[in-house]
Amino acid sequence: MSKPLPLLTSPPPERRDAARNREALMEAAVCLVELHGVRGVTMDALAARAGVGKGTVFRRFGSREGLMGALLNHSETEWQAAVMGGPPPLGPGAPPLERLLAFGESRMVLNIKHAELIEAAGNPGARSFAALSFTTMHVRYLLGQLGVEGDLAYLATALVAPLEMIVLREQVDREQIPMDRITAGWTDLVRRVAGG
Repeated sequence: MSKPLPLLTSPPPERRDAARNREALMEAAVCLVELHGVRGVTMDALAARAGVGKGTVFRRFGSREGLMGALLNHSETEWQAAVMGGPPPLGPGAPPLERLLAFGESRMVLNIKHAELIEAAGNPGARSFAALSFTTMHVRYLLGQLGVEGDLAYLATALVAPLEMIVLREQVDREQIPMDRITAGWTDLVRRVAGG
């Protein structure tokens, strides 16, 4: 006689104290990065700033890399919310070309701002996959809104590639290209793809 299949259940709700600790830790981590930079953030400093034990920090994040990954995820979630529902031109309400240009510039600024955080998270590729999926789908949507013809999936990938950290670091750090030139180049590329 076979065993019955286990019932699928949702995970238990987060306890209030755990939710409070999570929020306190994220606020403290953001504050520490702003005050001391990514390299200046330690698990000890985070525990002290958040008013929790060091064990709580390790249970929540596992490691310093886990902490940096959580900070990156927090920032990405906020940015995606601004893209999907924030004020125009990044959010809805602006013409598609204005949104696309604001999107690209915003993404470049965010990636440059979080360059050290991305590296400290240990595996930037893991962060990039989910973020890249969102950015590519959004650019593809805006290209459709603009009436661009052709392989929109490929065109969206081509437009998103220059916004990624690996490309930006090469241009900004190694080639010393000023950000205004990089932004102008991306704007020119978008206008050419969009047809004007």
